[in-house]
Amino acid sequence: MSQEIILGLITFFTSTIAGVVGIGGGMILIAVLPSFLPLNALIPVHGISQMTSNLSRAAFGYKDVKFEVIPKFLIGSIVGISFFASILYIISLEYVPLFIGTYILLSLWSKKFNDKLRKYENYYLLGFFQTGLSIVVGATGPLTMTLLLKDYEDKDIVVATAAALMSITHILKVFAFMIFGFVFFDYIGILLAMIIGAIIGSWTGTKLRNVINGKKFIMIIKVLLSLLAIKVMISAFI
Repeated sequence: MSQEIILGLITFFTSTIAGVVGIGGGMILIAVLPSFLPLNALIPVHGISQMTSNLSRAAFGYKDVKFEVIPKFLIGSIVGISFFASILYIISLEYVPLFIGTYILLSLWSKKFNDKLRKYENYYLLGFFQTGLSIVVGATGPLTMTLLLKDYEDKDIVVATAAALMSITHILKVFAFMIFGFVFFDYIGILLAMIIGAIIGSWTGTKLRNVINGKKFIMIIKVLLSLLAIKVMISAFI
């Protein structure tokens, strides 16, 4: 029972962070879970908690969700999860985190890179990679956040829309692991505690977000994204 309580509190904390700044909670959680769960359960259990966290965050901020980007992202996600699930056992993806981190840093801070990237960067492509790669690296939310930051300046739009898109990623990932045969019921106690923590954290983060200055908020997201990108890149060598 103590493990369930601890994981519930950790999920509340990470979900609150994500509710305030839009990202970071999932990556913090995936870094903590190895201390509590066997390796084969890490990404499936993480997927359920993040599905709940993002769905609740999108629901609390549904008025700010830009629904026009969802069909594009969904199409890319379906193709991506199908592709990566089919080749999961035949290719090495150990350097994927390095490419993800490099893309995030260049996208955030390099004008020249963005000028070239703008010709190709879209929600179809990012849905493909964010959702497809999520079954391997767990937390890929920063990928679409970089595009949302370019398209929208309102912090509530960025966070709510990112939550809606990440909900798609985690829902499809959970279905993929169900097809793989993972038995979620074996972890029902832990999952219930994390689901409760995720929902309460999303509500708390949504309330706290309203007291943060918009321009400072965007800079906070960029700095946090950069730190997460560096962490992801280092993980490729450790």
